[in-house]
Amino acid sequence: MAALRAAVLVLLGLCLGCAAAAVPLVIWHGMGDSCCNPQSMGYIKKIVENKIPGIYVLSLKIGSNLIQDMENSFFMNVNDQVREVCSQLAKDPHLKGGYNAMGFSQGGQFLRAVAQRCPSPPMLNLISVGGQHQGVYGFPRCPGESSHICDWIRKTLDLGAYTQAVQEHLVQAEYWHDPLKEEDYRKNSIFLADINQERGINETYKKNLMALKKFVMVKFLNDTMVDPPISEWFGFYKSGQAKETIPLKETLLYTEDRLGLQEMDKAGKLVFLGVKGDHLHFSEEWFYTTILPFLQ
Repeated sequence: MAALRAAVLVLLGLCLGCAAAAVPLVIWHGMGDSCCNPQSMGYIKKIVENKIPGIYVLSLKIGSNLIQDMENSFFMNVNDQVREVCSQLAKDPHLKGGYNAMGFSQGGQFLRAVAQRCPSPPMLNLISVGGQHQGVYGFPRCPGESSHICDWIRKTLDLGAYTQAVQEHLVQAEYWHDPLKEEDYRKNSIFLADINQERGINETYKKNLMALKKFVMVKFLNDTMVDPPISEWFGFYKSGQAKETIPLKETLLYTEDRLGLQEMDKAGKLVFLGVKGDHLHFSEEWFYTTILPFLQ
């Protein structure tokens, strides 16, 4: 009888630990969005919590309120944002055992920077939903009510994307990748050129990214916002022109394996997913069947 009671207690303990065993999730919103918009990040948080009972979901907020969070997605130096996020994650007791990360649009490349620069607590899997990992060379369309801001951004980028003042104070300039001015990009991009190892090899960046179990990249097959859309799969324009694109495997980043992506690919750690629809347009069913398995 005592043995049976002990066995039951063990089973109960295992069952009670089930909810606690869910790996925490950190999400980072895109341009013009905020942490808790009920139609975007609030919605994602809710459906993940509904499907994975007991999971802890942290939707990142940069600033003291939702307005600041949205404004910072346009105007706060990305390196400062990444530092702020690394500090938030390090202080959060829920994350000390590791966490999964999911970034939407520019949040995808920002969370990759977190993976490369801040290995503690450890990021286990990174899911980039429409992230622009080789940057952008245009903003054909803009999200929601931010179109007037984007009109100004386009003009500013055309005038001087790689000037110090623009780089320091305009988020989108920090992942602006001009294939006609590759040397300017490599020299003056204060964010993307750094995390993409354009000025030399930072072995720590490489080692930290390769520690991921999976790096999942989602490309929207009918994207009208990201130029070029293949950046969502780490491809980009062939250097010196802005018409022909090349996939990741034909880039120097991959062939020289400057970031460890070639080795990760051979180990089955890179996952390329395509979904029909415009930028960040996907169904709940697709999210449940395609993305949720990486979080469980």
